[in-house]
Amino acid sequence: MKADGGRLFVCPTPIGNLGDVTARVLEALRQADGVLAEDTRVTRKLLTRYAIETPLERFDEHVAARRTPELVQRLLGGARLALVSEAGTPGISDPGSMLISAALDAGARVEVLPGPSAVVTALVASGLPTHAFYFGGFLPRKAGERSRLLAGLATLDATLIFYESPHRTAASLAALAEAFPARDGAMARELTKLHEEVVRGPLPELAAELADRESLKGEVVLLVGPPGESAPPRARERAAEVREAVEARIAGGLSRTAAVKAVARELGLPRNEVYEIAHTDG
Repeated sequence: MKADGGRLFVCPTPIGNLGDVTARVLEALRQADGVLAEDTRVTRKLLTRYAIETPLERFDEHVAARRTPELVQRLLGGARLALVSEAGTPGISDPGSMLISAALDAGARVEVLPGPSAVVTALVASGLPTHAFYFGGFLPRKAGERSRLLAGLATLDATLIFYESPHRTAASLAALAEAFPARDGAMARELTKLHEEVVRGPLPELAAELADRESLKGEVVLLVGPPGESAPPRARERAAEVREAVEARIAGGLSRTAAVKAVARELGLPRNEVYEIAHTDG
């Protein structure tokens, strides 16, 4: 990594467990002239863990536009800089993308190292289809913008993935459940940490479950399964049986959500199919 000329090392850092950093990333951090960190407090913990003494420099959303031209000139002048985000791979929903783009446009050498990514980790852990996926960053805060975005994604044959903050998770799940009531989804948080949690199920059930949670900690990833056929043939042929079974359990004292779960398990049908059939008129 001591090749002549400047270079920007894009260095993925652990998303929770400090043991997940790669040997190549550690080498780049040690040999760089400076480490550009989205959160210097978080990055200092990593550097201290591995006895790395490279100077830290602030590079977050508040200084990115101002500092990018200067940093590009340093790269062109021969400096070796390591770029890290707060966690995961730089350039994904963080200010690092601005520097990467500017460096490439200026002809500076950019080396992207492989490593941790909350998007891929959450996708695999969710158990949802992985043939294709769409990452949308953070959902819009305004209801109208969010509704328009989700409507535009309704026919996309891919698992949808979004980042979310803990205090907005319940509201965002409710919006996803309203937009995609017949789909499965997942909520992943604290990935790779001691209290890692991945909750899976039909989106209406997830929304109801998370609405009752007083508080969440850690960064959250929300996932929505791709669209499927409405009431597939094997379920359609048993629609009357499914509705009767669900209603019988509700009459026996179960909530509709619990009844759907019980019937899906007993009949060997996906819960989202049972949910859709139970919520449509016969």
